[in-house]
Amino acid sequence: MAEHDIPERYLDGFARTLAEVATTGRRLSREELKARRAFGERAAEAGHGLRALVVAHVAAARAAWPAGPGTTEGTLAALAAVEQAIDAFADGYERAQRLTVRREEAARREFIDDLLYGRSDLGRLAEHAERFGLRLSQAHAVAVAEGAQGYAEGGPVARRVEAAVLARFDSHSILLTTKNGRLLCIAPGDSDEILTYFAKQAHAATDGGRIAIGRPQPGPGGVVQSYEEALAALEMADRLELEGPVLRAADLLVYPVLARDRQAMADLVRHTLGPLTSARGGAGPLLETLTAYFDAGCVAAEAARRLSLSVRALTYRLDRIHHLTGANPADPAHRYMLQTAVIGARLLDWPNRPL
Repeated sequence: MAEHDIPERYLDGFARTLAEVATTGRRLSREELKARRAFGERAAEAGHGLRALVVAHVAAARAAWPAGPGTTEGTLAALAAVEQAIDAFADGYERAQRLTVRREEAARREFIDDLLYGRSDLGRLAEHAERFGLRLSQAHAVAVAEGAQGYAEGGPVARRVEAAVLARFDSHSILLTTKNGRLLCIAPGDSDEILTYFAKQAHAATDGGRIAIGRPQPGPGGVVQSYEEALAALEMADRLELEGPVLRAADLLVYPVLARDRQAMADLVRHTLGPLTSARGGAGPLLETLTAYFDAGCVAAEAARRLSLSVRALTYRLDRIHHLTGANPADPAHRYMLQTAVIGARLLDWPNRPL
């Protein structure tokens, strides 16, 4: 914006004061500096650029500069007055900008909290969402990344991930933020490549952190549903010690189903695996053996390698399990019951917690 586009009201009294200062040699008064700051605040709130405003002040100073050779004292006083006036004006301008930024940050955080907790009127939420680039009438999915430490909005890790994602994809349809120390990416439900790329960047930025991606969910309440699925996937991964840096809620649907009836699951674990508690060393080592055996696709050599055992030692443990429980891990007829019971034990943290 050129200086002639700046409204004269932001320069009100500037030329008159400059002429007076050049004549008397005085400094600007407290009230004059206060007025300059106020003009700066108003100009910032009106959306004028600081560079154009400074140019306008310099142009006004040049036009009002005292004619004739003048005195050295008067010239120095006029220059000092220009410096004071512009400095006060810029201070007011920057203060207004800081207040605006803080208000924007507060509004953004309030919107994100409402969005992720689903506690606001859906119509009002959808209206505010457009301001941040989201159309809640469409389906959205949420990816959540967590690492060894908490991550703050505007922190180096969050900035690094945000810069990488926004450099590759259109920022108008993506919302990147933090919540409870985790990194979040909210994207349209049909843009899985965005969440996949976010997961890759977040994994690197968090030094090997884990990322969960919720399923695309439609409507204004879809974001909170996908977010809760991603959080549940992270919790499930911790309980079951699932491998892999990226977890998809869609791939883990069997676990919530199994955990839904806690009493039935506890009965299954108690009936199927309870006899293992009579083994020397308790149920822990034999339960670990079953977990490794099933995770290895029931391949004894691979399970033995994961447990740092010989195949013979692993086979002995499997025979011991068969003897105590009456169920043979190598028999397909028994395998499903045993594997389901093992998953239930991990979900219920048995035998660390009594059933």
